[in-house]
Amino acid sequence: MLRELLRPNWLMECTLAELPIEALQERGIKALVLDVDRTLLPRHHGVVPASAQRWLAEAKQHFPIHLLSNNPSRQRIGSVAQLLDLPFTTSAGKPRRTALRRVLAQLQIPASQVALVGDRLFTDVIAGNRLGLFTVLVKPIDPEGRPCQRDRLQRFELRMAALIGTGLG
Repeated sequence: MLRELLRPNWLMECTLAELPIEALQERGIKALVLDVDRTLLPRHHGVVPASAQRWLAEAKQHFPIHLLSNNPSRQRIGSVAQLLDLPFTTSAGKPRRTALRRVLAQLQIPASQVALVGDRLFTDVIAGNRLGLFTVLVKPIDPEGRPCQRDRLQRFELRMAALIGTGLG
C-alpha cells in the first residue's frame, strides 16, 4: 500500500518551469494543484523565478490552477497567490486529504483529471495519490528557475522510497 502511495504518476527530472504543458493535456489533465515552497518558490525566497512565472502564464491559459501549501503563512503564500492572481490554501496539512478535498470540490473536476505537482514524495505525492489525482514529482526550484543542486530532502525521500520497494531512486 505505501509503495503505491509513494509512486508518482510522473517523475520529472526538471522543475515546474520546464514541465511540458502539452504533455499534461495529452494525459487528460483539466486542472492543476501546485505546491508552493520549493516547487514554485525557491527556499528562503519570496520571488517566483521568471521562468516559473512564464510557465504559469502559459498554464493559466489551459488550466484552472490552485496553490496548495503546508506553509502556515497566509502572508507569504497569499502574496505569491495575489501576484499570480491564483486561489490558494495555506496550512494544508499534506498528506492529509481535508484541504485537498476542499480544493477538488471548488474545481468541480474529477480527481483523475487534476494533477498535483510538487517536490515532495511524503507530502505532495502521498496526498495526491490518496485521492486519485495524477501526481507529478518535480525537482525543487532554485532562484534562477533551475533544479536546486543542494536538495538533500528529495534525494533522501527517493532513497527511502526505493528501500520500501517503489522502484524509485
